[in-house]
Amino acid sequence: MGLVMPDFGLFFWMLLSFSILLWVLRRFAWGPILKALDDREKSIDEALKSAENAKIEMTRLQSGNEKILREAILERERIVKEARDLKDSIVGLARHEAANEANKIMENARASIERERVAAISDIKNLIANFSVEIAGKILKERLSDESRQKELVQNYIDQININ
Repeated sequence: MGLVMPDFGLFFWMLLSFSILLWVLRRFAWGPILKALDDREKSIDEALKSAENAKIEMTRLQSGNEKILREAILERERIVKEARDLKDSIVGLARHEAANEANKIMENARASIERERVAAISDIKNLIANFSVEIAGKILKERLSDESRQKELVQNYIDQININ
């Protein structure tokens, strides 16, 4: 039973050596170990806080990015709308100017056609008058070829003048 139950001397020296070991460990090892553990705990807490702050900052940046994206989309839609409005106004103005130009061309063409029609009618009247004079001259020449008929015709005209 000597191995299971130590005697008093062995117990005393084991207690003394254990106490010295505890004192040495407490004095030289536990302080730095506990300090290292505290420092490690503090750095972990700071890392967690930093991660939380980063998460909050990331959320804030995401909301900022979403806001900027919405603003960019609105700006793009505004620019596209302005471009469409400008295009529509330019197309409308071009159509209006083209219609005005077409109307001017049509009016000029109508006026030119009217002038040419009047000139053609005048030319036809002149031709008819010339033909009538030529025909009348030929008829008179043929009818008045003999002198007695000339005298008779002159007398007829004189009688008509007196009547009128």
